[in-house]
Amino acid sequence: MSVISAGAAPPTDAALAEVALSRAEYEAAARLLGREPNHVELGILGALWSEHCSYKTSKPLLRALPTTGAAVLQGPGENAGAVDVGDGFACVFKIESHNHPSAIEPYQGAATGVGGILRDIFTMGARPVALLDSLRFGPLEEPRQRHLFEGVVAGIGGYGNCIGVPTVGGELYFDESYRENCIVNAMCVGVVPSERLTRASARGPGNAVLLVGADTGRDGIHGASFASVQFDDSSEERRPAVQVGNPFLEKCLMEACLELAGDPRIVAMQDLGAAGLCGSAAELAHRGGVGVEIDVARVARREQGMTPYEVMLSESQERMLVVVRPQDVDAVQQVFERWDLHSDVVGRVVAEQRFVVRDGGAAVCDLPLDVLVDGVPQRTAPGPRPERAMTLEHRMWASPWPMEETLLRLLRSPNLGSRRAVFRTYDHQVGDATVVRPGGDAAVVRIPGSVRGLAMCTDGNARYTSLAPRRGAAIAVCEAARNVVATGARPVALTNCLNFGNPEVNDVYWDLHDAIAGIADACTALGVPVVSGNVSLYNESERSRIAPTVVIGMVGVIDDVARHCAAAFASEGDEIAVAGPLAGRLDASELQRLGFGVNAKVAPDLDLDLERRVQSFVGEAIAAGLLHSAHDLAEGGLGVAAAECAIWSGLGLRAEIAELTHPPDGERAPFEAAGILFGEGQSRFLISYAREALVQLQDLAARHSVPLRALGTVGGSRITFSGVLDVSLEAARDAYEEALQPSA
Repeated sequence: MSVISAGAAPPTDAALAEVALSRAEYEAAARLLGREPNHVELGILGALWSEHCSYKTSKPLLRALPTTGAAVLQGPGENAGAVDVGDGFACVFKIESHNHPSAIEPYQGAATGVGGILRDIFTMGARPVALLDSLRFGPLEEPRQRHLFEGVVAGIGGYGNCIGVPTVGGELYFDESYRENCIVNAMCVGVVPSERLTRASARGPGNAVLLVGADTGRDGIHGASFASVQFDDSSEERRPAVQVGNPFLEKCLMEACLELAGDPRIVAMQDLGAAGLCGSAAELAHRGGVGVEIDVARVARREQGMTPYEVMLSESQERMLVVVRPQDVDAVQQVFERWDLHSDVVGRVVAEQRFVVRDGGAAVCDLPLDVLVDGVPQRTAPGPRPERAMTLEHRMWASPWPMEETLLRLLRSPNLGSRRAVFRTYDHQVGDATVVRPGGDAAVVRIPGSVRGLAMCTDGNARYTSLAPRRGAAIAVCEAARNVVATGARPVALTNCLNFGNPEVNDVYWDLHDAIAGIADACTALGVPVVSGNVSLYNESERSRIAPTVVIGMVGVIDDVARHCAAAFASEGDEIAVAGPLAGRLDASELQRLGFGVNAKVAPDLDLDLERRVQSFVGEAIAAGLLHSAHDLAEGGLGVAAAECAIWSGLGLRAEIAELTHPPDGERAPFEAAGILFGEGQSRFLISYAREALVQLQDLAARHSVPLRALGTVGGSRITFSGVLDVSLEAARDAYEEALQPSA
């Protein structure tokens, strides 16, 4: 029976807004409890019932995703997903969002996003070996957007560099829809011997709960609630909800936790992230089918006068909960002391499945765990599926500029050009395991103690998802898989971050619904499970809403890292070809955006069976040693991909497509040069190979029923498509390197 007396007065609308609860949700909680919750309980319910923690809109939809497979060791539901990557190792990875905090305080918002995703990985006993990001901002030429962009990049680099984990890849886009709501997603990949994999599931009534790491302050209070409401003109006042990070302290916390990973004295570990102590303690207990009591009087604080409400809801960083047997407390605390970390026994595991908070002897919260963790009413569609008005006409838009100028404009675009300005902020070689550096299709990191390697990337194109959410989300999965395949890796699993607007708006809800269905379509077709993920909603303001942004983090395995494949051309005289369809459509392309300023056309077609066959062909060709380079054709199409391969290698190319632009019988429209060079068709790679490998490649392509179109040869100092385009490699490189530079 609860020790909390009934009779608390119902909260005001302002009080409910502070904890991001609707009146209906509050009334549902009161019915489940049989009483009005008190002030502390209301704050805890608001945090755990927030969209950010409860997934009350997306949870029913996410059940459609395939989450199992032969290699899956841990699917969704833990701190991160884990897959078997061979040689006795598990790869642990996840992606998370820190959008709202980064929009208010870009450096700390991004830095603490990195800190949080790192803890998700080493909580499971895995040593982080790589960080990646996925970033979206408004137009770069606007001073505020450049401030956000530079602050976020500095925050990611500052935290990752200090803690000693390389940031090896990512993606970056600029678009009008992100002007008031930037997107900052961070992904971490770790490696652990499979037998040392650690779960966050409390058990054993009487076991002690230790709080380890930083002292608790008032930073981050209501952070989870803040991430579950849309921005308005008062959002700047929520700056105290942004946490402050300390990467040097987290480094010590990481090393101590890794030392204890797999130790039989450790029953469970759980990082303190969203909703702070209340969220982490409740999740630990609920997963284990037990209860937990927390005494806030035992929590070390760095600020005086903190109330139980503030202690429980604080999202101060660099903190961990550890469950140990009473007889092991002293020994475990000695390990933390050796790393100069403070630890306190702040609670205990109990048999009854309740969440109890005490302040010394007085109970200030007593809630059933099933109500707290699973009791939030799940949301359904606000209305019927809306009709989508889509232009179905298939057109090949002409470029508004000469071909040479078109290529240079695309290379200069902030969405396509060099990311050197970003990557030079990051230490991408610390740890000495990075094999393929950032800037290509995917990064490759060596698995310590093994000849195997991990390929990894983040990918997504909101332009496609805006036009056709299901197809656009499937394209995001396929492109991420192509990026990994291009290195010679076999995609094994993915994580996703779903960034959308207010799900209480009917269009947004159905966009989310259809995007999840699209991820499921592609994962099923490619045989790649989803093992972790994150949903970030309410990314909108009173004036604008972000485009539906599906970000996919893909991980693949290379059996021998020494046999990886690069995107840059390798040798003068190699032949080049396109594997997959040659031409793409310009609708919804980067060229169409630059030339016409609108995106409301048609998303690219996607044939999932063809996608699977093309990926299999390229993977087998690399494994057989037939390819010298492979590069995914994505934004900017063949022309930009060819220029990138040339710029990265310092080797030009001579290709021939002129005869395709002058077909017989007047059938010109499908073969316009702009569509061939800059269309963004799917399921395509640009490959290079020695001339003597051509026959074997043709045979392999025929077995997979994959189109293979020879284009020309590598060499020289120009990028030439005979009769269509001729640009010096120097001019292309200069344009490419200008993309993110401040305008004069």
